[in-house]
Amino acid sequence: MPLYLAPTGEELTIVSIAAEDRLKTYLHSLGIAVSTKVVRLSGDARGVTLQVMGGKLALDGVLARKIFVSF
Repeated sequence: MPLYLAPTGEELTIVSIAAEDRLKTYLHSLGIAVSTKVVRLSGDARGVTLQVMGGKLALDGVLARKIFVSF
């Protein structure tokens, strides 16, 4: 499911990122990559806030639609 639809407060695993290589490289530098565990702290279709590797990160809705997660 897309990240922006995922439940809040649950640990999620990133299963795919539907983006070009340049964007995937940038996200990887932020700690977002396939198999990474994240927690969605808040958000809606306009954007989400994540906990990634002990830090918080805000993503806009367009990007949150390109990241797919599972429970």
